[in-house]
Amino acid sequence: MRYKARALILLPGFFMSTDQKSIKKVVLAYSGGLDTSIILKWLQTTYGCEVVTFTADLGQGEELGPARDKALLLGIKPENIFIEDLREEFVRDYVFPMFRANTQYEGLYLLGTSIARPLIAKKQIEIARATGADAVAHGATGKGNDQVRFELSYYALEPDIKVIAPWREWDLTSRTALLEFAEKNQIPIAKDKRGEAPFSVDANLLHASSEGKVLEDPAQDVPDYVYSRTLSPEDAPNQPTFIEVDFVKGDAVAIDGEALSPASLLTRLNKLGHDNGIGRLDLVENRFVGMKSRGMYETPGGTILYFAHRGIEQITLDRGAAHLKDELMPKYAELIYNGFWFSPEREMLQALIDKSQEFVTGRVRLKLYKGGVYVVGRSSPHSLYDQDLVTFEEGAVAYDHHDAAGFIKLNALRLRTLAKRARKLA
Repeated sequence: MRYKARALILLPGFFMSTDQKSIKKVVLAYSGGLDTSIILKWLQTTYGCEVVTFTADLGQGEELGPARDKALLLGIKPENIFIEDLREEFVRDYVFPMFRANTQYEGLYLLGTSIARPLIAKKQIEIARATGADAVAHGATGKGNDQVRFELSYYALEPDIKVIAPWREWDLTSRTALLEFAEKNQIPIAKDKRGEAPFSVDANLLHASSEGKVLEDPAQDVPDYVYSRTLSPEDAPNQPTFIEVDFVKGDAVAIDGEALSPASLLTRLNKLGHDNGIGRLDLVENRFVGMKSRGMYETPGGTILYFAHRGIEQITLDRGAAHLKDELMPKYAELIYNGFWFSPEREMLQALIDKSQEFVTGRVRLKLYKGGVYVVGRSSPHSLYDQDLVTFEEGAVAYDHHDAAGFIKLNALRLRTLAKRARKLA
């Protein structure tokens, strides 16, 4: 059963600067899991404040009704429990704009966790305004990137908001301490939560990421049991799967001729990617906070979408526009990874990227086979590909082969000049 968030009335300028000791109400990003349930109770006991919970359905694949039940059990008023299905907004307004840029952090990572944080933060601020809360809280640790992403987004949207980051404040520094706090405060603990978690997982409609514990040694293979979104490529079908993806102005709109909403389309691609063992990435990345970390990412649908979008751009983007996009993409990716989604520079780059997609419309045919995605065909009403120009056969083409000689000599002029100087100095 899905629960819709209540209508939000935004009140500009609602917040006033206030000392954290006087915090009356806080909006917590709440998953319903053990850690955020402990945070919920800790906020009540430490700050003595009213807590509002916000649970976002981003396609993580879990039933969110239990999060509401857990919040009620922990004393949250029904009117202070917000659960919202954000899957369409997530893909339409965050994932798709990012994929128009072919965005990859450090050349590989499709930013599945990074792109979800600004949307969660935005909704927290909206709920804070609607409920009269004077603070927001998150469950990110003090070592990771998510604390930065959440808080930069909070401050960009509401500069005077107070932020509570329990992992940077409390003295619950061990698993034992957390479990003792839970038992003392009658927080239900599932049997599988009593032991040390073998690794941590973050999931949404774009990806699942796993890190920590059994994954901390980058010299060791990722255990098979860590994977949740993809078949092993070795276990994928021995026959390839062929699909067609339609694009309009840079966004995928249909699969095999069937028009789909953004979230439905990504869900379909996820299934295709899962079945064909597509989208696994074992990565050691550079965190914004300064350390390297090893993570395992599964982005089945996103990987297919990435190659499909590259395919349609091959015939619809001018060389100069395509190369400029590729030059700017690492900066754009870094801004998202580091939490600057709501920054003016990201918005400036987005305007440029979106302009480039004006004629990125057409169809791409793909072969999916044992972990690989291969573009095998592309067509567009706006294609810049001219077969008459590139053919080796002679035809009625407005191209004079003799023109190439002058073109080459002009481009070689500086090289010849440098060579003459080097010869004089030899």
